[in-house]
Amino acid sequence: MSAPLSPSLSSSTAARAIGLMMMAVFLFAVMDAMIKWQGAVYPVLQIVFFRSAFGLLISIGPVLHDGRRLLATRRPWLHLLRALLGFGALFCFFEAFVRMPFADVYAISFASPLFITALSVPFLGEKVGWRRWTAVGVGLVGVLLMVRPGAGVFEVAAMIALAGTLCYAVAMILVRLLARTDSNIAIVFYFGIMATFLSGLTLPFVWVTPAWEDLLWLALIGIIGGAAQLILTQSFRMAPVSLLTPFEYVAMLWAVLFGWLFWRELPDPYFYAGAPLVVASGLYILHRETRHKP
Repeated sequence: MSAPLSPSLSSSTAARAIGLMMMAVFLFAVMDAMIKWQGAVYPVLQIVFFRSAFGLLISIGPVLHDGRRLLATRRPWLHLLRALLGFGALFCFFEAFVRMPFADVYAISFASPLFITALSVPFLGEKVGWRRWTAVGVGLVGVLLMVRPGAGVFEVAAMIALAGTLCYAVAMILVRLLARTDSNIAIVFYFGIMATFLSGLTLPFVWVTPAWEDLLWLALIGIIGGAAQLILTQSFRMAPVSLLTPFEYVAMLWAVLFGWLFWRELPDPYFYAGAPLVVASGLYILHRETRHKP
């Protein structure tokens, strides 16, 4: 962040972009806290449905205005695979929020850049040097410290969070492939439709009729998530990834605060040992990525 800004990027624009990023991170943390809260009462798949259906609203306007052009695609099966993986990531993360401490889920999810770096070699044909491979290895050590294989009942929840992180990483690899030919609206819209459809299929088997006030909270989960996605997208339109991505890790502070404030959860020593390794590895990988791909 000490590097000089691009000549085309003013300080005020950079400040607004960072502000939008921080707002999006906060809204996502609020949404996740609401998911953990509602997950104590309602099935996870039902919450996924509300998140997907109401989150889909962010792409309805552009689709109605110019849907034929924006939704054009030559890779429908790739969209389907990306949607299935994204749906799996949603389910795993939501289930992990219900089962384990709030901040722990966030810490494990920050391992996604490690998986994306490793998977970019076979999927995208990218070259990864020894420095980034070393960062991946250090980050995985941090993940193992937090997951603690063989730690009893918490092992299952941690494995669910790790599975969600892996699904998310593969989905992001597919997004990179789709972005070469398809619009962002198409990627978001097809995923939202598929996630709503898949979770909707499960509703007859898991449905718990919500009280009116809970119905509002469930709808807010999707609306807040959709708004956060829109704000996040706008921030990346205003400033480069290398400037904004480090601010995503502020989410860890919100996770620790919300976990303590609402559920009196405090991270254990393994969290403090593993999370810094994961975050530092992710930031170093970002640094190397931006050096090789300005």
